[in-house]
Amino acid sequence: MSKEQEFKQKILIADDSEMNRSILADMLESEYEIIEAENGVEAIACIQKHGPELSLILLDIVMPELDGFGVLEVMNRHHWIDEIPVIMISSESSSFHVERAYELGITDYISRPFDAVIVHHRVVNTIVLYAKQKKLAALVMEQIDEKEKQSSLMIDILSHIVEFRNGESGLHVLHIRALTELLLKHLNRVSDKYRFTQEEISMICIASALHDIGKISIPGEILNKPGRLTKEEFETMKTHTTIGAEMLEKLSFHQEEPLVKEAYAICRWHHERYDGRGYPDGLKGDEIPIHAQIVALADVYDALTSERVYKKAFPHEEAIRMICNGECGAFNPLLLQCLNEIADTLQENLNNTKTGQIDEQELQDILEEKLQPKDNPASERTLQLLEHERMKCSFYASMSEEIQFEYSVTPPILTLSEWGAERLGLPELIMDPLEDERVTAIMDLEEIKKLGDILHSTYQKNPVVKYDCKANIGGEARWMRIVVQALESSEENPEYTGVIGKAVDIHEARMRLDALEKLASHDTLTKLLTMDYAEKRIRERLAINTGDSYVLLLLDVDNIKEANDSRGRMFGDQILVHVAELLRLNVAELDIAARISGDEFLVLTKGRPGEKGAAQWIMSTLEGEYEGFKVSVCVGAAASEDVGADYDKLFKEADKALLMAKRRGAGQFCVYKDSMMEEKDL
Repeated sequence: MSKEQEFKQKILIADDSEMNRSILADMLESEYEIIEAENGVEAIACIQKHGPELSLILLDIVMPELDGFGVLEVMNRHHWIDEIPVIMISSESSSFHVERAYELGITDYISRPFDAVIVHHRVVNTIVLYAKQKKLAALVMEQIDEKEKQSSLMIDILSHIVEFRNGESGLHVLHIRALTELLLKHLNRVSDKYRFTQEEISMICIASALHDIGKISIPGEILNKPGRLTKEEFETMKTHTTIGAEMLEKLSFHQEEPLVKEAYAICRWHHERYDGRGYPDGLKGDEIPIHAQIVALADVYDALTSERVYKKAFPHEEAIRMICNGECGAFNPLLLQCLNEIADTLQENLNNTKTGQIDEQELQDILEEKLQPKDNPASERTLQLLEHERMKCSFYASMSEEIQFEYSVTPPILTLSEWGAERLGLPELIMDPLEDERVTAIMDLEEIKKLGDILHSTYQKNPVVKYDCKANIGGEARWMRIVVQALESSEENPEYTGVIGKAVDIHEARMRLDALEKLASHDTLTKLLTMDYAEKRIRERLAINTGDSYVLLLLDVDNIKEANDSRGRMFGDQILVHVAELLRLNVAELDIAARISGDEFLVLTKGRPGEKGAAQWIMSTLEGEYEGFKVSVCVGAAASEDVGADYDKLFKEADKALLMAKRRGAGQFCVYKDSMMEEKDL
């Protein structure tokens, strides 16, 4: 390998198409070392092998073994996506695919077919941007490290002065900090009850070094007394908790700083006990701040395992036993669990403690927390919204009973809606559909090519095309209407990339329209026309000047209320259905019959004024018995030659005639006259 090759940055190209990999490699190999993977599994293996050396990944979506989204999910799981930028290059240009790719952490998205100059510029810009970000992160981490060191150094000096006055080594402060950190981190792992960020852990550990700062005011003869303290001396010793807290409380500055607040709580309450028998305030259980509880446990352990002027050091195992048995006071059971679970490595970790140092992983965690937006679960929310939109689209597609689809040219992929795939008996995703016998068995290949030719020749001027053809659906030839919209790339020189569309069974669509029209135009109970639809038909009939005269009859079924009251509303409805059926059977083919209200009907029939028998014939047809109940109607009539071709006036006159008939009693009819004085048969 030449010296020039040795220092080339590495780019991984993951694509199942050898041609695509070759094209991209030709563009970039003069400046970068190229590594290739032909599927997602190989891509993951390459990342594991070359991870720290990779400067960029060019990733396709559709690949065998594991697709591009699967690769991104693995990279997220192992946090590789934080270190290696990914540019997705794919012909999948739908908003769903693009949004999902960005949510999984890609840096850029390039639609295929691509322009070589654009790809080159985006690759270079991405690599340079990530290099600058890493440099910036390193500077920030250095600043954090330096700040942590300075803060720790000053606090350690102050704490060491206190310990020196107490006749103890400065290791006590270091041990408390180390124990506090170990317990906090383990508590994070085993419980969701208390959660601490890395920045909070670091701050609490620094504050823990001040836990005994109040001892600076305790007389030396009490601090360093080799024997047991008297009751009065112990009471004096106990004041170091309130004195330390008061010293921090009386600071004239930084009162709102989290570190000062944490240190105050630790100073005052690190001798409280979980059962309420501690001091100075007798707090109990979770009344004691959790970080003060942790420092209290760390303080007791180190006091037991360290030599003091008044005692020898206890072995590690004995100290753990004494604490867990309650010989040194009561502690939070969850913290005792943590102490037991870290007991095996506790001494080793304490022996490796170095003052004022923070390891690289801690720095990285702090940096990520500082750069991460607070309380902003946008990624999860966006994914939920996208899933919600996908579910809506799927639902609407199934309700519309349309075969919805999307077709991309490069690579050739047919994507069907769930309902469409089920209707056709095909999978939802089909590679190379024009080569798939299952597809060509449904739609003739010549028809497909004809539709493709139309789209290719017209998509820039007319991107939406309607095309009718026969298709074999479920073994039956059906006429289908295909409506498609051409898609084009969004690059500077747009090219045809595929289509989105739908296919509708023309026969079924027409039947559905007829059924909907009938549902809207017919009364649900009697199946006669509704009043609105009958009015529309009558107006059309009267508007045509054929020389015919028409008679409009309004019928009111007698005694429906009596039927409802005596035998129930369902029986009343049966009478109405019975009347409607007689009307349907006896009116002429071109006559119009409708139900216009609860117990009122309408009939339009040909006739002339003065003719007898039309109303009587209708009445005689309807009169009779239905299951022992007497059925009769009142009829009001108006003739079109009396009022011209005005439907509103014709209906009004017939309604007046009906009112007159009903006043006479059951089974009556009346013909409208201007004076309503002359009444005779039609």
